[in-house]
Amino acid sequence: MSMNLVVLLYLVASVCFIQALKGLSHPTTSIRGNVFGMLGMAIAALTTVALIVKLASQQGLANPYFGLSYVLAGLVLGGGLGAYMAKKVEMTKMPELVAFMHSMIGLAAVCIAIVAVVEPWAFQITTHGGPIPGGNRVELALGAFIGAVTFSGSVIAYGKLSGGYKFRLFQGAPVQFPLQHPLNLVLGLAALFFCFGFWHSQSLMDFALVTALGLLLGVLLIIPIGGADMPVVVSMLNSYSGWAAAGIGFSLNNSMLIIAGSLVGSSGAILSYIMCKAMNRSFFNVILGGFGGDAAAAQTAGAQRSVKSGSADDAAFILGNADSVIIVPGYGLAVARAQHAVKELALKLSAKGVTVKYAIHPVAGRMPGHMNVLLAEAEVPYDQVHEMENINGEFGQADVAIVLGANDVVNPAALQKGSAIYGMPILEAYKARTIIVNKRSMAAGYAGLDNELFYMDKTMMVFGDAKKVVEDMVKAIE
Repeated sequence: MSMNLVVLLYLVASVCFIQALKGLSHPTTSIRGNVFGMLGMAIAALTTVALIVKLASQQGLANPYFGLSYVLAGLVLGGGLGAYMAKKVEMTKMPELVAFMHSMIGLAAVCIAIVAVVEPWAFQITTHGGPIPGGNRVELALGAFIGAVTFSGSVIAYGKLSGGYKFRLFQGAPVQFPLQHPLNLVLGLAALFFCFGFWHSQSLMDFALVTALGLLLGVLLIIPIGGADMPVVVSMLNSYSGWAAAGIGFSLNNSMLIIAGSLVGSSGAILSYIMCKAMNRSFFNVILGGFGGDAAAAQTAGAQRSVKSGSADDAAFILGNADSVIIVPGYGLAVARAQHAVKELALKLSAKGVTVKYAIHPVAGRMPGHMNVLLAEAEVPYDQVHEMENINGEFGQADVAIVLGANDVVNPAALQKGSAIYGMPILEAYKARTIIVNKRSMAAGYAGLDNELFYMDKTMMVFGDAKKVVEDMVKAIE
């Protein structure tokens, strides 16, 4: 296989990745986007395998196919494990799976950088025994540093998202200590210093220190972030993983890695910016790990106040006599796996002539697009699913807003100055004529704030597991 053909195939794979990203921008084209993504990755992987054989032959190895067996074993093992995990993962565990995948990308970038530094001739970066060019040294150091930050940060994010570990750093509450941000700054400057040292002298010690500081900084950037801000963390780490891959691509002179990494890095950064706007966060604070720290201190004693509660039968009566209903799904819906029951409820209401729509907040759930994926799994029609900016104007005319497992994204406290979430755009469910809220208890959301929506005169609380409550509603609607 000629190098011209390799470059051409990598270009084709890159075009597929661009089409994949375009397709994934809307639910109606997401399947096509995934197909393009799989096709591009298949072309890139097979081309790389052929390139490995070519390079091994050029280096005069007695058996150039011996090393290929390890590559094929890695492809089979990694592909099989990825397919198994994707098939078995529950929707509530999808954010953890995404964080795990990000950590693997970061780890891969670190491993490639280490091998390229130790044996640069194997990647044709330099001749055997010759020094690594200065530009490649910088690229390798930065790629290793960003990959290390991505890996360790994603491991912490995984622990926080899973919520099943007793280890303090893996718990959802922010971990803070005095002079935390100055320490991060010092570590960042130290990493730049050792990066300069590696560029100047190609010292393996400098490279090792850059990598170690990246691992430490990844932990320190994520631990002060609370559970309420996890959607932003996921998109931010996604961006980091892309830039790590792009940095390694420059070192290896691999155009496909450069293009694919740049696509992931830039799209992740744009998504992080969108998430920040949706949560009224500063984009630079996100990058520096300086947000989410006040959430734990924001709790109030509102749970002791009285609320108007009702049963699933009461809710079904109200819904059955409405002309328009807006459903607001949240993480509680995902935990209960109630998406199919909700679709059945919507179908039954539609059969009675009720107009049903779904309102999606950008950061509802535990990762960007969590609710969209959840509803898509239940095959909810796309024309019924509306983003926040498109549906907010309709709450004032809606007969009923039914909030299922959502909390902070409908909290009117965002309109009050002095609130910890002041300025955060919310779904304006409080404007509906009647509000039905399903929760397991009166516990506060991830932001730790009491929700005034629950205490309004026109709000009825229906306590219990979302799936059971919705199924009871379906049975009760005549």
